Amino acid sequence: MCGGPLPLRLRAWDGSSAGPADAPAVVLRSRRALRRLLWQPDELGLAQAYVTGELDIEGDLADALRAVRRGLAATGAARPGAADLARALGTALRLGALGPRPRAPRSQAALRGSVHSRARDRAAISHHYDLSNEFYALLLDGTMAYSCGYWTDDRPGYGLAEAQQDKLELACRTLGLGPGAHLLDIGCGWGSLTLHAAEHHGAHVTAVTLAARQAAYVRAQVAERGLGDRVEVRLSDYRDITDGPYDAVATIEMGEHVGDDAYPDFAGLLHDRVRPGGRVLVQQMSRGRNAPGGGAFIESFIAPDMHMRPLGETVTLLEGAGLEVTGVEALRTHYVRTIEAWHRTLEERWPEFTAMAGVETARVWRLYLVGSALAFEQNRMGVDQIVARRPDGFRSTGMS
Repeated sequence: MCGGPLPLRLRAWDGSSAGPADAPAVVLRSRRALRRLLWQPDELGLAQAYVTGELDIEGDLADALRAVRRGLAATGAARPGAADLARALGTALRLGALGPRPRAPRSQAALRGSVHSRARDRAAISHHYDLSNEFYALLLDGTMAYSCGYWTDDRPGYGLAEAQQDKLELACRTLGLGPGAHLLDIGCGWGSLTLHAAEHHGAHVTAVTLAARQAAYVRAQVAERGLGDRVEVRLSDYRDITDGPYDAVATIEMGEHVGDDAYPDFAGLLHDRVRPGGRVLVQQMSRGRNAPGGGAFIESFIAPDMHMRPLGETVTLLEGAGLEVTGVEALRTHYVRTIEAWHRTLEERWPEFTAMAGVETARVWRLYLVGSALAFEQNRMGVDQIVARRPDGFRSTGMS
């Protein structure tokens, strides 16, 4: 399947092995692992086998994934011929690995209905973000910001929490927030920007999320911090936002969940919900021009129905809605550091995560964080802050 020498060492349940001795080892722990890969011989099958523990990696997971990519880049992905398949099936039969298709892991999303219908979007968001507030509190820093930080210093003691605070401060300054300014925070998450803008800049904020546990968390924080006169939290679909105009609009890593067909209307909503002269901040992930973005694992286990496009296409859509794009800052290298910090926390507190969420979910997150950091490191994915304003006296042709 690799079209050349094995890029990894492979060891089976019976102790047999192949491949370079000094490479990270892939371990097939049972015949069931092989059966799963025969039924699903692609990225999704490998991910299913890994998260269930049927397949494991000895050594550094990131090094193993790098080795696979190097091997495929060097030889290309070969398609086995009929004789190869017949030989493989004969071997699987001899090993007793043939049998019914294994069930999908319980951690894999199983969505129904039309893509990006309101009900399906709600289920997709809930699958990931409603895992539990306690899980995210253990993984994230005190800001509860689940998005790319902004790393401004390498001094000792400067870490993820400081990078997230600097990101929030950058966003507030970029949006020109001050006492009495009214911010619309679409996809507010656990309220990091909402709370920072209200508490440190005196802004009034309307925070919108589709995740019930996020809304409950933000409301509790608003009450605890005495911000009830400045913050309104809505458990709502973004398509139901009809009020305004606001002085500023922000959407931090939510646009990936909108969908390609719906994005022109989403861009129109950003235009129409901000006052003439007001500012819009879109922080959003992108894919490289020739990279697929996402992938079968991410879309099945982490962010169902997500869509990423090259940065230039998003800028074009925002401009097409009538917004004037005034600046773009690439944060790709910042995301590598952010995700690596989350991954360190996961590994350092592994027993707590497995006790809270189960081993399978913890393995999903290990694969997700390691794979995502590599995608940003290798420039297959990016993330950018796009700043725009609504020109005076111009109306969008999109949503109204």
